[in-house]
Amino acid sequence: MKRVLVTGANGQLGQCLQKIAPSYQEIEFTFKSSKELDITDTLSIPKAFESQKFDYCINGAAYTNVEQAEKTPELAYAVNAEGVKKIALACKKHDVSLIHISTDYVFDGNKREPYTVDDIPNPINEYGKSKLMGERYIQELMDNYCIIRTSWLYSEFGNNFYKAILDKCKTNKVLRVTDAQKGCPTNANNLALFIMDHITNQKIKSGIYHFTDGIVCTWYDFAKKILFENGYNGKVELVADKNYRTFAKRPKNSTLI
Repeated sequence: MKRVLVTGANGQLGQCLQKIAPSYQEIEFTFKSSKELDITDTLSIPKAFESQKFDYCINGAAYTNVEQAEKTPELAYAVNAEGVKKIALACKKHDVSLIHISTDYVFDGNKREPYTVDDIPNPINEYGKSKLMGERYIQELMDNYCIIRTSWLYSEFGNNFYKAILDKCKTNKVLRVTDAQKGCPTNANNLALFIMDHITNQKIKSGIYHFTDGIVCTWYDFAKKILFENGYNGKVELVADKNYRTFAKRPKNSTLI
């Protein structure tokens, strides 16, 4: 039986993994929320790793507030960089394979084509920089790791664009959504299945991978799809907003392949 430790258990990915966990009877999961296992806390990490022997650690813990990261970058770096370093060191010490979730925001968005794993990262905001630093700590410290970059995660859990659009539809007749950014919306449930496929079938080796649902669109296009899927066509007017106000710089093209 394989034993899997999941950090950030209350996040989108963590909750999606909890949903499908009963289907994997050959795997023993240990789910830890940020309160139960704070990856920025030097003391809580050894306690978790010494509680039992794990084969894999899925690190879903992350600081994801892109706007706030510009204003208080130390919070983003504490989790996405230094916290990841602590997890990597613990995995190395206890011979645990680390599966770490990273982001499309490690790229600057200046490329016209989709980004591949061979493209050189060049983040343009503090969130992306903190995530890239976490990636590099893993690469420097470990041999047995899998870094999975994904993008525009959404699900029925947590705070995400899909749920935000539906909430706004309840009170707004007109929605303004930017069409200045292009990426690949990814259902966190599909990411969870991809990770479990890796664990159960050991299909991929250590390194960096990109995973998305493979459909390229703008935020405006994605909002249009959400309205259609939920019966809001004709009830809510969707307007492409070219003057999207954001404190953090965001890549115009962050599609992954």
